[in-house]
Amino acid sequence: MAFDPADQHLRHVEKDVLIPKIMREKARDRCSVQVQDFTKCCKDSGILMVVKCRKENSALKECLTAYYNDPAFYEECKMEYLKEREEFRRTGIPSKKRLQKLPTST
Repeated sequence: MAFDPADQHLRHVEKDVLIPKIMREKARDRCSVQVQDFTKCCKDSGILMVVKCRKENSALKECLTAYYNDPAFYEECKMEYLKEREEFRRTGIPSKKRLQKLPTST
């Protein structure tokens, strides 16, 4: 079965799993200050982190939720996914392998 590399149709697993995964990764990068603050608080608080880190946890949740609920952000991630999928369908090489440095012969 041959796929058209430029096909824009999304399967359910792509809409419900793969694109949200990209969204989570990008949102975590964009909320890196809040992630760092929460991580530091948890490390410093030990077992009491549930009580002591509420403010940092709320700030992190608020930042991530803002991205998850942004339709423009979803479209950006969807287009990134479609571009990667199109490249895979054209070359047969997953993007992770394409990005790895090729060994050089000496």
